[in-house]
Amino acid sequence: MSFVFQPMPVVSVPIAGQPERFPVHRIYCVGRNYEEHAKEMGFTGREPPFFFLKPTDSLVVVEAGQTGTMPYPSLTQNLHHEIELVVAIGQGGRNILAADAAKHIYGYAVGLDMTRRDLQNEMKKQGRPWCIGKAFDHSAPIGPITPIAQAGDVNQAEISLQVNGADRQRSNVAKLIWSVAETIEHLSAAWELQPGDLIYTGTPEGVAAVVAGDTLVGQVAGLGSLQIKIS
Repeated sequence: MSFVFQPMPVVSVPIAGQPERFPVHRIYCVGRNYEEHAKEMGFTGREPPFFFLKPTDSLVVVEAGQTGTMPYPSLTQNLHHEIELVVAIGQGGRNILAADAAKHIYGYAVGLDMTRRDLQNEMKKQGRPWCIGKAFDHSAPIGPITPIAQAGDVNQAEISLQVNGADRQRSNVAKLIWSVAETIEHLSAAWELQPGDLIYTGTPEGVAAVVAGDTLVGQVAGLGSLQIKIS
């Protein structure tokens, strides 16, 4: 088979403690999945889960112990951080029950859903899709994936983000409105999940702006840390 130009290489994420890498298929993101974050965005209650996607080449893959670099994106004056637990799917399926969801999880990682908030808000006002606010280049930093057997009790893990050494976000995965298992159930009813899918599960309260020169350190207990410098 020949191509008119060289295809892009497979996007992959390192696996903690293993030489093999995790090939990425799709990136799904869950919106407003912590109650306090929903409130700070002007919403309340346990609304039905909703999803958006990012392209695989929006990942900024950070190797263990390294500091990744994210260029400050164009067109925005209000770049926000959103620390998230990322679920890596190892076994695909459709209409997966929450009770069976764990069998489909390969592992977990620490991720950031970076957001051009001013562009997102403007698209919301106009009733238009807000991909420009979420799905831009370098908008999805991620650290190594920890296999599920080594990850501990992620559903009760502390999740946090520091910017230049100061706390910005701190919560617990137990405060997800829709748990990891419930999210997989809802998501797999809308799309057939595939091995290699990543699910960014939502961010807690405390989202705020960052600028060039800032250093972000995100953590989920048991999964190590993710360090990013905004350039």
